[in-house]
Amino acid sequence: MRLPTREDRFSFGLWTVGWTGIDPFGAPTRPALRPWDYVERLAEIGAWGISFHDNDVYAFDTDEAEQDRILDRLKTTVDSAGLTIEMITTNTFTHPVFKDGGLTSNDRSVRRFGLRKVLRAVDVAARMGASTFVMWGGREGSEYDGSKDVFSALERYKEGIDTVAAYIKSRGYDLRIALEPKPNEPRGDIFLPTVGHALALIAELEHGDIVGLNPETGHEQMANLNFTHAIAQALWSGKLFHIDLNGQRGLKYDQDLVFGHGDLISAFFSVDLLENGFPGCPDGPRYTGPRHFDYKPSRTEHLPGVWESAKACMDTYLRLAAKARAFRQDPRVIDAMTYAGVFDLARPTLGDGESIEAFRSADADFDPDAVAQRDFGFVGLQQLAVEHLIG
Repeated sequence: MRLPTREDRFSFGLWTVGWTGIDPFGAPTRPALRPWDYVERLAEIGAWGISFHDNDVYAFDTDEAEQDRILDRLKTTVDSAGLTIEMITTNTFTHPVFKDGGLTSNDRSVRRFGLRKVLRAVDVAARMGASTFVMWGGREGSEYDGSKDVFSALERYKEGIDTVAAYIKSRGYDLRIALEPKPNEPRGDIFLPTVGHALALIAELEHGDIVGLNPETGHEQMANLNFTHAIAQALWSGKLFHIDLNGQRGLKYDQDLVFGHGDLISAFFSVDLLENGFPGCPDGPRYTGPRHFDYKPSRTEHLPGVWESAKACMDTYLRLAAKARAFRQDPRVIDAMTYAGVFDLARPTLGDGESIEAFRSADADFDPDAVAQRDFGFVGLQQLAVEHLIG
């Protein structure tokens, strides 16, 4: 199998390889390195880009002069390594002040502080040359239904996002916002739990033209939803601005496994869509952004295992991409898709220029009982995917 190259546009969050293994039940199992040390190792193993939260690279209470020094050194290291800072995001979830949210806290002073922190991070994103600014509302939610006026919370969420988007436009920054849905954890219930919820909010924004989505594999699967369908709907809506890839095994806590180490066949079809597009719509929307991994090296691993797990994410993606290309090119698959009606689904139900009145009186000879005997062959088509996947 070939090694990853910069052309693959694989990207890692510094919080992924930088996770020290700490969890609610255990202390760190490996040391924390400096931000630029992670950059150099990622470059060595074939990554193209990095992303980070503001507080991944400097502490919450770092003064501006020290922030500038750290950011300058990080940018110098990234440039020297030939990498790209493709996305930056804000941490409005770790510090106790955000225990009830950053943009939807019941405390107005916290909302004002949180929004100022987000705007400062937008300036950092522009300064570092990022093209995407992700907003994950990890503390925007509740544990108790009586604790939140949901109407007002959504109004404040809308207000906050529109304020950030308006600021980006006013400064002339070449940035787009990508909302990251998640159903739960660390809150009991998080606002914007799925791609569909986030799309609904975007539709209500004044500046929604520069606001899209950053769906994550595990976040959709934590809600027992189909991740491939989620990114497909985001593509269909023109809102798939960024993507987070990892592994998840069902309705558990957010596992953040290596990509492909959860639901492998779902990962196969996700890669198939990202690499090959919609089968019945060759001219349809395509994802052109980074292949970004948001995973955590298992806390059982020490530093060598961190880099092996990062390489595993890229290797799994490349293997699935090769298998997905072979799947799409297989004449048996093309025949099976034709038999199943996959390509016919792209044909409009009504004819070109056909009126509703004409439509209602057409197909008088349609026999539902006869057509009900049609065999779609979906199982056979899926088995061909399994064959390509496992050989």
